[in-house]
Amino acid sequence: MSKPNYSGTFHMIEQENMDEYLAALDINFALRKIVCLLKPTKEITHDPASGAMRIRTLTTFKNFNMDFTIGKEFTEDLGPVDGRTCQTTVDWAGDKLVCVQRGEKEGRGWTHWLEGDKLVCVQRGEKEGRGWTHWLEGDKLHLEMRVQDIVAKQVFKKAD
Repeated sequence: MSKPNYSGTFHMIEQENMDEYLAALDINFALRKIVCLLKPTKEITHDPASGAMRIRTLTTFKNFNMDFTIGKEFTEDLGPVDGRTCQTTVDWAGDKLVCVQRGEKEGRGWTHWLEGDKLVCVQRGEKEGRGWTHWLEGDKLHLEMRVQDIVAKQVFKKAD
């Protein structure tokens, strides 16, 4: 069975409830205000044949790059996100991409999988109910982020 290809570039065009979501994650006031003003671009490059993957989040404030080969452990620098460094492995579980992080916080990681035209991602970690869901509607990528009972949404339009 062939694995799905997660490649694409999308520019954010809408956002709602981000400040409340970030507050639930204990992000400080100043950083929350900056993040809420940003218009990120999401770039995912995936070569299913080699397993190479790059996930980039690009903004005018900070960029976050995650380069890895599926199935191989690597050192992930999360400094731009939350100041951590950890050992990370991303691997397939059926059609799901599962990320396991070992380091400062045990049991952290995430799982991606496709449900029809939706890319679903669920994160494991310190906060209850934390995760997010991606799905496509035409040329738009929707992202719904959850933590506890707080939901934030972003919509990205596919680049021409």
